[in-house]
Amino acid sequence: MGFIGFLRQLFTPAVSGEVPGNTAGKKQIDARFRALIDSGSLPGLSVTVLKKGRKVFQNGYGYADIDRKIAVDPCKTQFRIASASKPIAAMALAKMVADKKIDLDTSFYNYIPYFPRKKYDFTIRQLASHTAGIRGYRGKEYALNKPFSIKESLQIFQDDPLVFRPGTDYLYTSFDWVLISLAMEEVSGMSFAEYVKQEVLDPLGMNATQVEYPDAIKKDKATPYTRRRSGFRKAIPVDNQYKLAGGGYLSTSKDLAKLGKAFLDYSLVSKEVLQEFLSPQYVKGKSTYYGLGCQVSEDSNGRPFIGHVGNGIGGYSNFFVYPKEEVVIALLVNCTDPKIQLVLERELYPKLLEFISVSEGIC
Repeated sequence: MGFIGFLRQLFTPAVSGEVPGNTAGKKQIDARFRALIDSGSLPGLSVTVLKKGRKVFQNGYGYADIDRKIAVDPCKTQFRIASASKPIAAMALAKMVADKKIDLDTSFYNYIPYFPRKKYDFTIRQLASHTAGIRGYRGKEYALNKPFSIKESLQIFQDDPLVFRPGTDYLYTSFDWVLISLAMEEVSGMSFAEYVKQEVLDPLGMNATQVEYPDAIKKDKATPYTRRRSGFRKAIPVDNQYKLAGGGYLSTSKDLAKLGKAFLDYSLVSKEVLQEFLSPQYVKGKSTYYGLGCQVSEDSNGRPFIGHVGNGIGGYSNFFVYPKEEVVIALLVNCTDPKIQLVLERELYPKLLEFISVSEGIC
C-alpha cells in the first residue's frame, strides 16, 4: 500500500480490533519517528496534521542542529520548504487575480515587455501550469549561491529558446515561477516578498514563514544538511532569494498547515477563483495532474487531493490537502532528498493515521 493508501486510513474509522488510546497511540508514533532519527535516516523532522481545521497531530523529532543538539520544534523550527513554496506563491497570485490586477490568460509580455521575445507567445496561466515551454535547471543551477534579485536572475535562462510551443507539453521548472513573481512585482509596485507577506502570510498568521537571507542569523532556522554514508554534512551555501516563489521560503510545519486550511475555507480568496488554481490542466486532452502552482490528483478511490512535494538543497517537504475530508498534512525535513518516502509510507504513516483516526487532538 502506498502513501495515498495509507492516507485512506485517516478517513475510515476503525470498526474492529484494539485501537490504542490517545496516550498509547502517541507513544507508539513517537517511538517510530524516533527510531527513524536514531537509524540515521534524517537529522530532523517536523509534522503537523489538521482535520476540519483542528490540530490532530503535531510534533518535532531529531535535531534542527546536530552539533548544538537543538531539538526540532514544530511551532518554531524553520525549514527550507523547497517547492512547497509554490502553493504560497499560488495563493498570492490568486489574490492578485481576484483583485483583477493580473489576468491569467494575458500574455506574459503585457507585464514584462523587456523579457526577450520568443518564437511563441505564452501566458501567465501557462507559466503557472508549467506548460509555457520555459526550460528547467541545467548543471548545478539548482544550487546557485549568487545574490540575484528576481530581475537579475533572468540572465540565467532568458536567452534560451522555448523547449516546446506553449500549451503543447508539460515541463516542470521553477523558472516559470521566477517569471510570475517578476510580473507580480511589476503589477503591485512592491517586491514579491512584501506582497506575499502583506496579502497572504500576515492575514493567515504565518509569522514564521519568511525569506531566507544567507547572511542573516535566525535562531530558529534548522541547519540544512545533505546525507552521506558517513552521516550528515552541512549543505553547501545557496541563495534562493531570486526563486522565492518557486522554492525559496523558510517555514514551520505549523505555518504550512495554516496555508492548507486557507485552501479549504477560502478565507483569503473566493472558491470561484481558487478552483482555477486547484483544477488540473490538460495538454492534448490528457491531465498533467498539476493545476496552477499545485499538484492536483486523486487517490486510488477517486478522492481528490492537492499539494506539493518539495526537494531542495538542505530541505525536503510534503504538503497535502484533501478538500472533501478537510485534511491538511505538512511534513518538513532539514535534509536534501533523505530518501525516506518509502519508509514514511511503510512504517510511519500507518501508525500515525491510526492514531489520528481516534485522536481528539494533541499539542
